[in-house]
Amino acid sequence: MNDFQEIADRVEIEALRGEFTDAAMMRDRARLAALFTPDGVLRMPNVPVEFIGREEIRAGGERLQSQWDFFVQNSHPGTIRIDGDTATGRTYIQEIARLLDGRSGLNFAIYHDTYRRTPEGWRFAERVYEVRYADTTPLEGSAPGPHAQAHDSGKDGDAGRAPGAGAGEADASATGTADDFAAPASAERLDRAIAALRANGFAAELLDDAAAARARVKDLIPQGAGVFTGASETLRLSGIAEDIEAGDRYQAIRPRVLKMDRATEFDRIRRLVAAPDVFVASVAAVTETGSLVIASGSGSQLPASAGGAARAIWVVGAQKVVPDLSTALRRVEEHALPLETARAQAVYGQPSAVNRLLVLNAEPQPGRGTVLLLREAIGF
Repeated sequence: MNDFQEIADRVEIEALRGEFTDAAMMRDRARLAALFTPDGVLRMPNVPVEFIGREEIRAGGERLQSQWDFFVQNSHPGTIRIDGDTATGRTYIQEIARLLDGRSGLNFAIYHDTYRRTPEGWRFAERVYEVRYADTTPLEGSAPGPHAQAHDSGKDGDAGRAPGAGAGEADASATGTADDFAAPASAERLDRAIAALRANGFAAELLDDAAAARARVKDLIPQGAGVFTGASETLRLSGIAEDIEAGDRYQAIRPRVLKMDRATEFDRIRRLVAAPDVFVASVAAVTETGSLVIASGSGSQLPASAGGAARAIWVVGAQKVVPDLSTALRRVEEHALPLETARAQAVYGQPSAVNRLLVLNAEPQPGRGTVLLLREAIGF
């Protein structure tokens, strides 16, 4: 290959990478998918999702972008190594985003790329997204448009952690509208929930943030215990799930059962998840009267919460505090379910459903159930 051809190839590959960022920013998923070969792959292990082929990339991307309030991606040139009709390279990424569930943050990442020359020009054969740094500190700014005022008005409606509503401020999460279910509860409402939970027999602690909960969970679980972690965005985002499942400090049950054959070992799986030494999960809502509301599609996680586990720990974001049970049920249907359906569609290709509901009004074995309630929003 002559020098002029290599220069032309590099220019075209660089344009391809720029086109990807533009299509993502413009939410043009059909154009973005067309930048891949017909069998191209987009992998994002940190999400985690994997899309194979143009149609999956288009449809999966649309499901993900439906969760955004706003999203900004900046890409910076990295390496390109050309070898005939194939090439490899890296692109460096900086992103800021806020989701409709209130989560927001900044990250720095790398796309590890494989490119292929096609009759249409250079295309991505594979893009693998690797996050190198993530900062989930709530963003103070807002996207221009109809939602901007809501994000800027009175801080209690900001995504993530709120300093607490003052005496003269309206508590947005008490209004009961679906949009408010992502807003952290005020300090006064958090205190009421903690007091009610303790009165109902739960061990309840109010912690500043997910990092504090992560450290506290390590204190609460004895080394060597058999621990089952419920499927939970709160546990994933906080790092608690990884702490339990990745090391050898505990006997982690979830990784074990995921390797078992559901057809031939179903009864054994059922027993393992129903009665662990410790169950760690989150909930869909906590009422100010001291009840926990848990929704499930399969029901497999409910027995451990209900009493099967010797000890249960629930890590709960501040946005999940609601006034009463009726509001909690609306939060499940109007807020948590749509977000979980979007996640399930992206990961499993099928929607979620509220097939089973568990309400824990009290803990008859004082000390068995611990609620770690955070002052910040996290999870659904």
